[in-house]
Amino acid sequence: MKPAFYVTTPIYYVNDVPHIGHAYTTLAADVLARYKRLKGFDVFFLTGTDEHGQKVEKAANAAGETPLELADRVMKRFQALWDKLNISNTDFIRTTQERHKKGVATLFERVLEKGDIYLGEYEDWYCTPCETFWTETQLIDFKCPDCNRPTEKLKEESYFFRMSKYQDQLLAYIEANPDFIQPKSRKNEILSFIKEGLRDLSVSRTTFQWGIPVPGNDKHVVYVWFDALANYITALGYPDESGNFGKFWPADVQLIGKDILRFHAVYWPTFLMAAELPIPKRLFAHGWWTVEGQKMSKSLQNVVEPNMLIDKYGADAVRYFLLREVPFGLDGDFSHTALIHRINSDLANDLGNLLNRSTAMLGKYFEGVLPEPGAETALDAAYREKTSAMVQQVDTLLEDLAFSKTLQAIWEVISAGNKYIDETAPWTLAKDPAQKERLGTVMYYMLESQRIVYFLLSAFMPKTSEKGLGYLGWTAAPDDQGLAWGGLKAGTVITKAEALFPRIDEKGE
Repeated sequence: MKPAFYVTTPIYYVNDVPHIGHAYTTLAADVLARYKRLKGFDVFFLTGTDEHGQKVEKAANAAGETPLELADRVMKRFQALWDKLNISNTDFIRTTQERHKKGVATLFERVLEKGDIYLGEYEDWYCTPCETFWTETQLIDFKCPDCNRPTEKLKEESYFFRMSKYQDQLLAYIEANPDFIQPKSRKNEILSFIKEGLRDLSVSRTTFQWGIPVPGNDKHVVYVWFDALANYITALGYPDESGNFGKFWPADVQLIGKDILRFHAVYWPTFLMAAELPIPKRLFAHGWWTVEGQKMSKSLQNVVEPNMLIDKYGADAVRYFLLREVPFGLDGDFSHTALIHRINSDLANDLGNLLNRSTAMLGKYFEGVLPEPGAETALDAAYREKTSAMVQQVDTLLEDLAFSKTLQAIWEVISAGNKYIDETAPWTLAKDPAQKERLGTVMYYMLESQRIVYFLLSAFMPKTSEKGLGYLGWTAAPDDQGLAWGGLKAGTVITKAEALFPRIDEKGE
């Protein structure tokens, strides 16, 4: 039986336009999912949309449509972008789906029956854009400390979750599971937040209707975070243990932006503790993207629209750039100049040029038919060993979600390939008939190393990988067995590769 692996993205709010930040998280999850499938795992990869709450209700009213009409319209934008970016998600959850509502109602009832949800009255300062209550001491000039927008004082009857009850249990869990919150800097931030003291959390609203009714009291709707966070289990069929929920929960990795870490690292595990459900194995909060050094904002009109990037540069170039440019977990800066530089240098010069050179030589010297390799020299062995060591390195680095370092390790083998060609000088060997076997060995080594590179690139650049493997005469889907040296067989017909990534004129930007 295949081992199970479950990876999630946050569900994206339908009051938002898909931007580079959404693409970044989803792409990272996609690379993990594709790589784990390559390694023989049974993978469940979830993404989706968060469709309830006051913001959606207000936006829909302003647009003269129902909240569900707005959600239906915006949700399609996310799905279309994921198709365009070649995202291989298993499922797409919407919080307006019956399966989700049913799961949320069950979760709420379970925690209520345990006595960890109680009815009370709430009065505090509310930020509608963040859907968060703040105490007066947390406000900055009566504005929200997160988004700096005005707050309003609200008083309403509310159900409360006894989050304070789980403070010590949560601290103990984080201390006992040092990899639960990553990167480390984020973990320290959460620990200090918890140690300041957890307050009970309001988990229902009466001031608007657009949400899941509280079981047994439909004057109230379930607070958006209790509703939204439950998506990770409702998509698996919670509370039914017999299917995907029993198989895939707890999640192996939950990827999020650093702005929603507190909800995932404090609210979510305490909800699960109260419901006596397992806690995810790992939360990873990545950084934010700025644009040409400035924070992305609608008012600055500098929001990077992923659809336009894909139309202009191609999905695989965008996929490569986002994960190569910045170490995952740190903030990154987007610029067209940096993207074009990566395309020209890494993709056209290094990756594409190596395939183009080596397949052209095979066509010239062996009429495109792969020869049997002869005796291995120390130079060949070093190249083979570097390629095989890189396979192991990639496994370790991806386990740490070090996407940038993973690509760096793969590119070191690509550079070694270009160097290997220069050092073995096939054009010189080809002039001497006595060196025919040696020439065949060189050709085999340079093409076999690239086959392994394209196997691994199937996680990062699926279309490019497929193209590259096609030129190398490999038609089957990449799998774990094929990561071992010796997959290409003598007699394979290999085609001269076209330019995988044509160079872009940097001045034309």
